[in-house]
This record gives sequence, C-alpha cells and structure tokens, in this order.
Amino acid sequence: MRRSLTVLVPAFAGLLLAGCGSSTTVDPSITESVSAPGSTTASESPSASADPCATGALTTVTAGKLTVGTDTPAYPPYFADDKPANGQGFESAVAYAVAEKLGFASADVTWVVVPFNNSYAPGKKTFDFDINQISITPERAKVVSFSDGYYTVNQAVVALTTSKIAGATTLAALQAAKLGAQVGTTSLKYILSDIKPTQQPFVYNDTNGAKAALASGQIDGIVVDLPTAYYVTAAEIDGSKIVGQFAAVDAAGAEQYGMLFQKDSPLLPCVNKVLADLKTSGELQKIQDTWLAGVGAPYFTS
Repeated sequence: MRRSLTVLVPAFAGLLLAGCGSSTTVDPSITESVSAPGSTTASESPSASADPCATGALTTVTAGKLTVGTDTPAYPPYFADDKPANGQGFESAVAYAVAEKLGFASADVTWVVVPFNNSYAPGKKTFDFDINQISITPERAKVVSFSDGYYTVNQAVVALTTSKIAGATTLAALQAAKLGAQVGTTSLKYILSDIKPTQQPFVYNDTNGAKAALASGQIDGIVVDLPTAYYVTAAEIDGSKIVGQFAAVDAAGAEQYGMLFQKDSPLLPCVNKVLADLKTSGELQKIQDTWLAGVGAPYFTS
C-alpha cells in the first residue's frame, strides 16, 4: 500500500529564516506533506480525475442498463415494423449509436412504451431518455430536460391529389380547409399559430387516426413532420402528395427534435457529449441520410 510521507519541518524552517536575517517566528504546529513518487494526496484522489461519463459511473434507471422510451405504434421512417429494438429507422439507429458511445452493448438497451403526451409530463420517469420526434420547446423544458437537437425538422401538409388544397402555395389558401393533426404535437401548433384556420382543426390521439381520416376524405389535409410526410405519400396513402412545408424563421428558431430526460438528469451531459461526437464524426449525418428522405418539398408563402 502506498502511503503519504509527512515530515515535520519547524526546526529546519527556523534555521532557514534565521540565516536570511528574518525575525519571523514559525508556528511549530505547521507541517508539510511530502508525497512519495506515485502516491496520492488527499487533494488529488483517484475519484477527482475519474471520468463521470464512464459507463460504470453513469446513473441509470436500472444499473448496467440503458432504458429508452418511445410511443407505440413507432412510425416509419423513425422506426421499422413497430419494433424499436431492431435498430432499424432513424431514431432507433440514433438511440443505439448513443448507447454504444456511452458503453452499452445492444443487449443492454431496454425499450419501454411511453405515450407521447406522457413523455413530457412532470414527474419521475421510467426511462433514461425518450426518443420520439419530440420537439424542444420552452414550455416542455420547464418540467423536463432535453438533449441538444439531433434533427432539425420542418412541418408539412399532406393532402390527396383530389383535395381542394392540393395546389395550395400560400398559408391563406389553407385557412378554409379541414386540417388534422395528432394531439399535443407541434404539427397541431403550426395549424393554430401559422395557418390560423377559420374552423377548429381535427385532433386525433395518434397520427394513424389523422392518416385514416385523410385517406377516407373526412378532412382536406394533415400536418406532420416532413420525413413522415415523405413516407405517408410514398408508402402509405395512394394518391396523396406533399402540398408544401413551413419554413423555419431562422437557424436559431428552427424546430429540433431532442432526446427527453427527467428534469436535470445527471445522464444528460454525457449524452450531449456523445451526441456532439456523433455530429463531429459525421456518423449522425450518415444515419440521417440512410433513413430520412430529402427536403425537396415546396415552401408555403404568407
């Protein structure tokens, strides 16, 4: 065992001061701590230099595991086959990339079902983070914490090609339409704050309900995020099209998806660190390019 060597030096100090002609009196109670090579002093303990983001040092809901929440159904292109654990889809792939950077093997990642609206409700969480196309907003951030954004997204309007709004190019042209969106989403917020329709929008418990209403002609259009709009029009609803997308006000005000944590989670700084690494290395962009379609949809004008 390595020990610190403590040497009493009042006599030596007194002689040294006398030789210099000083009249200072040295307190005999003062001691000097001298460490042997390779030893550790009280002010330099091993824990002081330990990495707080090392896998073994992370505070998680279940020790040695990473618990990730998302809703069900888990929609493409963010997930595939409603199976978040298969690593397929943009958000599933992002979650596993973050887990790997944190030091968790795929087998140590556990998924739990968290309804969208419950994810950002106040209170204790059953997950370490939730990843479910959750936009970072000041209102939500009052009661939960968000990671840095992992995807910048625009909202878009999808309609049948036979719809009266299929050729709309301005927000004004959408105001008389019957529009639908999922409850609690920024998609619904865009309808209310940007389009400002003349009639109340149709609100659904999930996106599947909104898509069914569109396909059956009950409503004129739905508002969803742009990647979902691409998937709906390409693979889900025949005869549908992306009417247009909403432009972000500026880069700082752009809508971003973030991973959601219990308020002030100690895991958050470590996730932000690995997320920054994924951005710098280009791995995050590679995942995005693999799973998300391009952004070549027209923009609505005022």
